[in-house]
Amino acid sequence: MSTPAFTLGELAERLGATLRGAADRTVRGLATLEEAGPEHLSFLANPKYRKYLGSTRAGALLLTPADAESYAGDALLLADPYLAYARLSHLFDPKPVAPAGVHATAVVAADASIHPTASVGAYAVIEAGARIEAGVSVGAHCYIGARSVIGEGGWLAPRVTLYHDVRIGRRVVVQSGAVIGGEGFGFANEKGTWRKIAQIGGVIIGDDVEIGANTTIDRGALADTLIGNGVKLDNQIMIAHNVQIGDHTAMAGCVGISGSTKIGRHCMIAGGVGMVGHIEVCDGVFVTGMTMVTRSIHEPGAYSSGTAMQPAAEWKKSVARIRQLDDLARRLQQMEKRLGGVTSDGDAPSEADPL
Repeated sequence: MSTPAFTLGELAERLGATLRGAADRTVRGLATLEEAGPEHLSFLANPKYRKYLGSTRAGALLLTPADAESYAGDALLLADPYLAYARLSHLFDPKPVAPAGVHATAVVAADASIHPTASVGAYAVIEAGARIEAGVSVGAHCYIGARSVIGEGGWLAPRVTLYHDVRIGRRVVVQSGAVIGGEGFGFANEKGTWRKIAQIGGVIIGDDVEIGANTTIDRGALADTLIGNGVKLDNQIMIAHNVQIGDHTAMAGCVGISGSTKIGRHCMIAGGVGMVGHIEVCDGVFVTGMTMVTRSIHEPGAYSSGTAMQPAAEWKKSVARIRQLDDLARRLQQMEKRLGGVTSDGDAPSEADPL
């Protein structure tokens, strides 16, 4: 495979950036400030890496005008270097493009519909009534359940499982090991014995969604589980039955969302967050890592729980103090009552009075 090459002039035009330096300089890849060589384009987005500007060997950089003042080399100047890097990354992506057509080893039901421009990989299974639309790539060993739909331009990595009645929008990316439409955790207790509840809803996923490796999205018990447009889900996330996630919300790895929880638009849920079921989170909420959300959130903003890491000896002291808080609170209330009260003769209590 030939290595893609672009001149700085071409890249500046694509980005709408201001070029400082040689328009005919060629770059053949992207790299970090520390690892870049003369053939690479690099970028500075995080101020903690500004110290590498003086030593980087990169052929050119993506920089803000302010950072460019301390860098003498060729650069593309723009307001958001990280966004520019994101856009250019696709030009250098070596991911193979699967050819259109159905592999000879794939098993496809007679009434399944596969667009001629779609690709179905080796040993994939496409069940009855499923529909694969234009430009979709279904990787090797994927399973597409009965009546499921994958919208135009979708990309499924190898070993993705879609149960029956899953509807996926356009340009959706699903990484390996993801399971969409599995049966939700629903049981009724009958005198100590758990009776299974049939999960008869489905899953509906909007356009431009990305679902990480080994993430699971359960089907609804009655109504559908809903994932909005532009939602980004990291690896190993658990989305329970009947959860609703609003447009353009992003979640980091190992988040767990319990059943029937509703999350608004443009939220950011950091790694390891847990949410109990049947609560609502409004638009524009940021939940920091390892937070346990136990009640609804009605105001936008940042929310946290738990304590941050500290040396073990200090943490043990903090835990000891926490155990004393209830007793300290009771003693403080008693003291406030005494100091705020009045004696029978109208005088404030004396220092000799017991607390």
